[in-house]
Amino acid sequence: MRGALVLICALLLPPEAVAQVVTEAGTMPQQVPIVPPVLVLNQNALFEQSAFGRNAQGRLEAASATLVSENREIEAALEAEERTLTERRANLPSTEFRALAEAFNVKVEGIRKAQDAKARSISRARDEDRQRFFAAARPVLADILREQGAVVLLDQSQVVLSLDRIDITSLAIQRLDAQIGSGDLSAQPSPPQPPPP
Repeated sequence: MRGALVLICALLLPPEAVAQVVTEAGTMPQQVPIVPPVLVLNQNALFEQSAFGRNAQGRLEAASATLVSENREIEAALEAEERTLTERRANLPSTEFRALAEAFNVKVEGIRKAQDAKARSISRARDEDRQRFFAAARPVLADILREQGAVVLLDQSQVVLSLDRIDITSLAIQRLDAQIGSGDLSAQPSPPQPPPP
């Protein structure tokens, strides 16, 4: 019973209050070792709500929208070219038409590969943004752990139940916004450019 009481105190009371636990008789306090607290963090919220994360997300959304618009324009142009080629078929020798059709298919495949590469570049940039952000966040989070006297930091998704007071997400966002702001974007890829004609 005493062990259970100590565990409950360790989870629900501040560290300084865990130093004394009432005995089973309820008469004399007993000194017990202070259990180092565990802190939790919502990693997704940390990134998405930070100045760096909002800026990165805005850039990636703009790049994605540019790519979608570009794909629509390319699709419309290719459809028009295909219609023209189909209309010319009746007036062309079969060998000449086959050569034109094959050249068109090669062109379409090349454009598709180029556009797919741009989509992968955007996805890769998203992953790189998160990697750089959490690399910069690591020492900030370590400082918070030391200040709180904690030894473990868990992602909120790994926790079944916790108290709000051990969630440091908001504090970490404030510290990171003050330290790195929106971040240095000089290494970021430029928006996708249209393929050469």
